[in-house]
Amino acid sequence: MSKGKVMLVDDEENVLNALVRCLRHGGYDLVTFPGPAEALEYLRENQVDVIVSDHRMPGMTGTEFLIKARKLYPDAVRVLLTGYADMDVAIRAVNEGKLFRFLTKPWQDEELKITILNALEMKGLLDRNRALMGQVREQEGYIQTLKARHPGIDRVRRDSGGAIIIDEEEV
Repeated sequence: MSKGKVMLVDDEENVLNALVRCLRHGGYDLVTFPGPAEALEYLRENQVDVIVSDHRMPGMTGTEFLIKARKLYPDAVRVLLTGYADMDVAIRAVNEGKLFRFLTKPWQDEELKITILNALEMKGLLDRNRALMGQVREQEGYIQTLKARHPGIDRVRRDSGGAIIIDEEEV
């Protein structure tokens, strides 16, 4: 059973192979792409939990790709991987791509593994939050229906000490 679907995007085949070697025993469903165009095509019909993308690629930067990916799947957790320590790139990726993490090449295998674990945990929390918000909206609708059927049901009388006053004649 997969622990989550992780998309890996890098134009260098040896880097993709190294990423797969690092993560293959983690129980993830790994999908790899040699560029952002192919990855975006995949994302049009498939969901992923985590996206790890190189920054410098022909045709589109990793930051641009992650911004587009975010529009398709806002809850997919995004990680940018680059060999260039460019602060402007990092700031733009975090601000516009809502980046989870920024890793530099060469990466430390343990750091990458921990980043993926944390990203999947974050994705789980986002999914749980979405489900709970759906329940809250459903319960709010139920409360509104009760208020419409029973006007005043939400009003509570209290005494000067804050205790609820129950009038037996009203019950």
